[in-house]
Amino acid sequence: MARDIQLKERWDYLVEKLSVKFSDGDPLELDAIIYLVGVQELGQYHRTYKKDDKLDLMHIAICRLLEPYGFYEFSFFDEDGWPHYTINEELPPLKAGEQTVLMKEAIVSYFLEKEYIK
Repeated sequence: MARDIQLKERWDYLVEKLSVKFSDGDPLELDAIIYLVGVQELGQYHRTYKKDDKLDLMHIAICRLLEPYGFYEFSFFDEDGWPHYTINEELPPLKAGEQTVLMKEAIVSYFLEKEYIK
């Protein structure tokens, strides 16, 4: 239970901090934060992305976020600088709420690792 409370507190703090920086304070949704992680991992901040690129950025983010859990492993950067991952293990079937909790936990861990939050 204490772990759930800590995750909620950290998640709320992270959403607030990112929302102030990237959306004039309007709370960012989970997908938007995943997108930001993808842009961060690609490292090409000052470009305009097409719809397909945005989906690819979210895929990069999900792979990177779930890498510490053993689901994905970084493979290589392609000639355009995009990271590629291989699947180590298929995700177990999760209910929608369980998926959300896993992603929030992975995102909080990511930003803790990057020392963006404490």
